Amino acid sequence: ARFGVCRGRSGTDCTIDGDSLMYQGRQIRIADIDTPEIGSPKCRGERARGEAAKARLRALLNAGPFTLAPADRARDRFGRELFVITRGGASLGDTLIAEGLAHPWVGHKLPWC
Repeated sequence: ARFGVCRGRSGTDCTIDGDSLMYQGRQIRIADIDTPEIGSPKCRGERARGEAAKARLRALLNAGPFTLAPADRARDRFGRELFVITRGGASLGDTLIAEGLAHPWVGHKLPWC
């Protein structure tokens, strides 16, 4: 698939934000990370970092084949499918964390401001 930018929460293969995407018409939430908010940020810096996370996720997805690995549960409270996205056994989420664009998911959001 070639990923573009989603318009809202619809599309086929596109990024919604830094930890959510549409893939083959399915809404997916990356289970092992949390990225800054774009829609309702707590500060300007959070929005800027959220946009950077979204762009970086799109670049990572477009870099080649990846695997959707099952998470500890199938869906989140919003009905999104939960997966850890890997390439060559390494989590793409870990890349975003290493680059300062995501926090590890700890069961709740951590502050970005």
